[in-house]
Amino acid sequence: MSVIYGLDLFGVAVFAVSGALAAGRKRLDLFGVVVLALATALGGGTIRDVILGALPVFWVSDPTYVVLAVVAALATFAAARCCRLPSGILPVADAFGLAIFTVIGARKALDPGLPGAIAVVMGVMTGVVGGMIRDVLTGEIPLILRREIYATASLAGAISLVALARWLPGWPGNSVVAVALVLVIRLAALKWNLALPMFLPRETRDGDAG
Repeated sequence: MSVIYGLDLFGVAVFAVSGALAAGRKRLDLFGVVVLALATALGGGTIRDVILGALPVFWVSDPTYVVLAVVAALATFAAARCCRLPSGILPVADAFGLAIFTVIGARKALDPGLPGAIAVVMGVMTGVVGGMIRDVLTGEIPLILRREIYATASLAGAISLVALARWLPGWPGNSVVAVALVLVIRLAALKWNLALPMFLPRETRDGDAG
């Protein structure tokens, strides 16, 4: 099993866990937990493959992804019923999924020789869309639309991978560096409550001041 394939499977499992945890916070039943886990784990990659014309999509070609996502969802469901899970596990699981899927998505575009800009878009799409679907289905404002540094972390990782692939082609550490960068940025944002500046027109600020 290649390192990239192993990372892809790990990303699916982690995002499935994050989907299951989000379902648990909304008190969904077992079926709802599995559906949300599958949507979170497979959503971004599915849209990526459809756009790139990589058909059939990855989980149709290799059902291991579906099986792993279901197993991860069931394991999370069982663990939550028998013990108290740490309160911060959902954002951390989501951060790992974001990092891995960003790199997988960018590589999926780079490997066939597509332009770097397309690889960046595919990386960010693969990283954030699954979480967006999860949040929409649970009635939450998607993380990508909040002040939190989320898509920005994915963007930085995708750009770094494209740059490393150009400067150091063939270096096996390219993906590891990009994954680490996304993780560091996202986890730092969670720990220190970092956020991008909000768009506040001058009249709004003047009104607040008055």
